[in-house]
Amino acid sequence: MSQFQEQEAFTATMAEDSSDAFLNHFAMTKKGNDTIFECWARYQQAVEDGHDAVNGTIGALLDDAGNLAINKVVDKQIRESPPIEIAAYAPLKGLPTFLDLAVTLSLGDARDELESIGVNTTATASPGGSGALYLAAANFSERGDSILLRDRHWGPYDGFIAGCGMGIETYPLLGDQKGENLNLLGLTEKLNTMAKHQSKVMTWLNDPAHNPTGLSLSDKERIAVLQAFSDAAMENENVGFTLLIDAAYHLYAKEPHGWAESLTDALHDGMLWPDNLLICFAISVSKSHTIYGLRAGALVSLHPNQSVVDRITTVMGVTGRQTWSATSRLAQYAVSEIHQDEQKGAAWSDECNNLTKILETRRNLFIEHCENLGVPINPTHDGFFAWLETANPRKIVDKCAQSHVYLVPLNGGVRIGLCAIPTSDIPRVAQALAESLK
Repeated sequence: MSQFQEQEAFTATMAEDSSDAFLNHFAMTKKGNDTIFECWARYQQAVEDGHDAVNGTIGALLDDAGNLAINKVVDKQIRESPPIEIAAYAPLKGLPTFLDLAVTLSLGDARDELESIGVNTTATASPGGSGALYLAAANFSERGDSILLRDRHWGPYDGFIAGCGMGIETYPLLGDQKGENLNLLGLTEKLNTMAKHQSKVMTWLNDPAHNPTGLSLSDKERIAVLQAFSDAAMENENVGFTLLIDAAYHLYAKEPHGWAESLTDALHDGMLWPDNLLICFAISVSKSHTIYGLRAGALVSLHPNQSVVDRITTVMGVTGRQTWSATSRLAQYAVSEIHQDEQKGAAWSDECNNLTKILETRRNLFIEHCENLGVPINPTHDGFFAWLETANPRKIVDKCAQSHVYLVPLNGGVRIGLCAIPTSDIPRVAQALAESLK
């Protein structure tokens, strides 16, 4: 063996151990590939090998021909944007027109009423909904504390939270009784337990159109959540409570602004909003306007006290500057231009409704075929996904892959990406799941 070969062999042997000299403790925990992208790669390989494969892995909306579904109004506006809006930096907090739009996209028609009764708002632009989640994790909880999630949640939450030096507490996704889409008892118990040993308690609640199940809470359930937070805040006046609604898919839901509407009704019905309660929305314009790669979103915060939102405005702007500097000006400009023009806004809405109908058609067909085949899928109402609860998700996914149907195994179940599956292939997916359960 030559000296070079010896050195090469030595380097290969020592590579992993040597990385300890450069990587910090948290970095050393990062191993393997993202599960979703791993499954997507598995699908792509099957296609390359000549198989008639079905892609139920990714969280992007594809049309029935398998192409990325793009809102034509947004695409046209982006292509017609002035060069300066493409090349220039955006303000650190975001374009003012976009920030105003972010509040409206979060609250819908309820915005005016909420503001009239004293609810103050602020928004900070972020690189997608993920950036908004990071802003919240980095600023609303103490290092070493935990953030409260439902036990079925989008996997990258874990990494965002761990990267900010925090842990996770969970409560069950569903209630104990059939038809209960909210485990109110589990939520309430966790809020009060965490308040005993944390000065700040934050919950991330992905709703409507929950990823990975497609679950959406009803008005009654939303009000119950709001009341639970109000009660917990009043009972623990020295603890700061943050309810963050991860509304990444809300504009594809039947009640896109249900949370704002429920909040309005709850306040009119006498629900108190204590000063130690903050309500936030993390929105993803990347998804709602089909510009995934331009990474556009916002964190929207609501509070009765103007000084609170003013302080949050400053903090989030500084955080963005210290993390990604500025977000995409092009995305903010294009989306704002559309929604400032009545005709363009209406055309965008028509396109969005058409895409929503595609998802609804696929979901209804999937539910029908699963019921006929005895596949016990979870309650699913809106958005991109459906869910099969199982103790052995990897086994189910591997069996489906034998039929070249590719899905995603996650903690506690299998995620079915209805957003990516052509309508004509929906029966095939249900059949593959039925076979995998035998």
